[in-house]
Amino acid sequence: MKFNKAICVSTGLFVASLLTPSLVMAQGANVYFGLGTATDTSSNQLIDTFGTGDVFGTPKLGGTFAHVGGTAMLTKHYGVGADVSWRAGKADYAGLLYRPLFYNLDGVWQPFTTKRFEPEIHAGLGGMRLAYSYSQTQCDPFGGCQTSNQSVTNSSHFQVHFSGAARLYVTDHVFVRPNVDLHHVSNLFQFGNNWVPEYSLGVGYSFGRE
Repeated sequence: MKFNKAICVSTGLFVASLLTPSLVMAQGANVYFGLGTATDTSSNQLIDTFGTGDVFGTPKLGGTFAHVGGTAMLTKHYGVGADVSWRAGKADYAGLLYRPLFYNLDGVWQPFTTKRFEPEIHAGLGGMRLAYSYSQTQCDPFGGCQTSNQSVTNSSHFQVHFSGAARLYVTDHVFVRPNVDLHHVSNLFQFGNNWVPEYSLGVGYSFGRE
């Protein structure tokens, strides 16, 4: 829970810090939060993680992902955006626990707008971070059992990001946002493919919309 709160705060600050200079000149801005999933195949490796002779297989990428982002439109059709997404819970990876996180800064193209529908096309650069930890439970007759998670290592990768989304307005400012992301992650040897699709459905709010 503490880790999730830290992610929410840090990602919010990340998105805000990237968009704040643009908001000064923006004709309109949008913020959104969603849930979805990102997928990749297994690398099919067998790893002797603890040096004991016992090998562990590597998993597929999946599970529930949270998605936070925002855009600032500098003209009627062009703007900038920032997004962060991460796996909501840790998962097993070859005897360890891991959590992936994607982040990016994009250029945004909004080809047209109507009262209830606004499409978005994003393209930009960013990174992917894989954080690994080890969970251990210790018991004693006085204090009972306690489980602790210890960080082991992390791996960072450069990514090129593309996405397509639509803002479907239920009021003049509140919208539902289906979204498809495509991350091309350099040297993603932990999984089977450098291309990682992500699918999410979010809700958001538009500022400065007439």
